[in-house]
Amino acid sequence: MIHEHEIPNGSCLYFGASAKAKRELENKLSTYLDEQGFQEIVTPNFSYTQHQSIDNENELIKISDEDNNQVSLRADSTLDVARIITKRLGRTTNHKKWFYIQPVFSYPSSENYQIGLEWLEHTNASEVINLSANVFEQINIKPLIQITNIQIAKLVAIELNISIDLFKDGLISKLFELKVDWLDKLIYASSVKDLESIVNTLPSKVMQEVQKLINIAKDLTYENITISALYYAKMKYYEDVYFRIIQDNEVLARGGRYTSEGISSLGFALYTKNILEITKD
Repeated sequence: MIHEHEIPNGSCLYFGASAKAKRELENKLSTYLDEQGFQEIVTPNFSYTQHQSIDNENELIKISDEDNNQVSLRADSTLDVARIITKRLGRTTNHKKWFYIQPVFSYPSSENYQIGLEWLEHTNASEVINLSANVFEQINIKPLIQITNIQIAKLVAIELNISIDLFKDGLISKLFELKVDWLDKLIYASSVKDLESIVNTLPSKVMQEVQKLINIAKDLTYENITISALYYAKMKYYEDVYFRIIQDNEVLARGGRYTSEGISSLGFALYTKNILEITKD
């Protein structure tokens, strides 16, 4: 039996102090991003292309439009923002820096508010990671930023003829069972110094991608950084550099590089609920 006052499991409810804190967080960060040259966009709640973003399509909330085409509630904003700007609004604006404040939805009834940005046609990953750290400085948080290069895991899987699922599922014990010395050292590496000490011992293609990661990390001005060279993101569109922002075992943001419609871009999204939990009195 469902009572009148009940809300679906996973739904968000903000009232009183929590609603005020949410509004203040969104206002503060939107003002900061506007000062950094980002313009705001609010995309439709419904999308035809969410299956291209989400690895597990069972997480999508799907319906049909009037022509029986499949439509999903927005489960991710990144590719929709990139496509709408480049394809639908391309003739009316050439602006490349955009931010959004809006919820995403997943099956069966979960919703999460995000504050995110997309920097279209931008290639400097270090600059975007530094920007993410500056965003958190606006709310007096200095979380840990974990960075990786997804290409490393892909190339290691090919080199050793193993399934990429070992990386997707975080089955580190299975990787140690392979007893590959350079792989073990890569698993343990957590700093630029660690990577530099082993980079020349790696297979050539893996070496190239590890060097990219080293170069990105060296250009970061933020100090609370860790490297996880073999971490693998489950979002479909991230293609090499990827980062997570973490504090108190909560993921506060995720981001990285992706390609949409042949255009390489960078972006990240902050998770409002987790940030409010960290910052509440």
